[in-house]
Amino acid sequence: MTLPAAHRIDTHHHIVPPRYLQQRRSEIERIAHVHMPKMAAWSPQVSLDAMDRAGVATSITSISSPGCWFGEAADSISISRDCNEYAARMATDYPGRFGVFAALPLPDVDGSLREIEYACDVLHADGFGLMTNYGAMWPGDARLTPVFDELNRRRAVVYFHPHAADYCAGVLPELPAPTIEFPFDTTRAIASLLFSGTFGRCPDIRFIFSHAGGALPMLAGRIAAVAGTRKELAASIPNGALYEFKRQYYDIVNATNPVSFNAARELFGVSQLLFGTDFPFWSPQIWVDQLADLKLSAADLRAIERDNALRILPRFAR
Repeated sequence: MTLPAAHRIDTHHHIVPPRYLQQRRSEIERIAHVHMPKMAAWSPQVSLDAMDRAGVATSITSISSPGCWFGEAADSISISRDCNEYAARMATDYPGRFGVFAALPLPDVDGSLREIEYACDVLHADGFGLMTNYGAMWPGDARLTPVFDELNRRRAVVYFHPHAADYCAGVLPELPAPTIEFPFDTTRAIASLLFSGTFGRCPDIRFIFSHAGGALPMLAGRIAAVAGTRKELAASIPNGALYEFKRQYYDIVNATNPVSFNAARELFGVSQLLFGTDFPFWSPQIWVDQLADLKLSAADLRAIERDNALRILPRFAR
């Protein structure tokens, strides 16, 4: 099958709603640092132009770090709703070009349950975009059980974007947080979901993790060995850690160099890898070119760039 020039599905594509930027500019700037000019210049047309240049048919939008939690529930509920309605309008204004990973006002459980209902039943979101941590709370925390149980009931797609934990800020002041802390916090989030039993309890959630799972390809065997020696985990991880890792999905942003890509392919399999761009922080063309340089088979390249995403986001098939 010959695919059209614009066929790729980007599952890691950020938007910057104007009200979000206006209301939380100082917090966003603290996280974004050198990327702030790109965020401030973002618009739907900027996304579309970049997508067209890179042959991206559809981008599933989400909010990047720091997300929508700034310490107060009412504030987070309002920001999440505004971001979600903005994203839904984009999807309506540009049919087929944008999908929606809706934000939740976590760690507020009641507010999140209401937003899940609104996002699914009113906005018809394609899934949910969460941060890997909220302050000192990772997704496997027992207090978040009602949220993940509801997401499981709805068979939701749940995408995680990394966010540096507060206690890690400034540990290596010479390095921006995304360099080290983002991939390790993705790994913490995955470990939290595993050891809490959330993966096993919520088998109908389709999880997506950024950056090929962060440090997971290197640490998977170590984590699995620990899980296998703890008898108290047998009921919550009945199929073992590696089974749970292999059934999740992972985007290839920052993992298209041969070393990282081969590790992710060996651990997860091509069937679990998704195309992503981390726009507007990176040009989509970078990942298109680097994937091409890997000299994958036509079938594997098509699977990563499009077909794997369609298994969990079938409405974008055309």
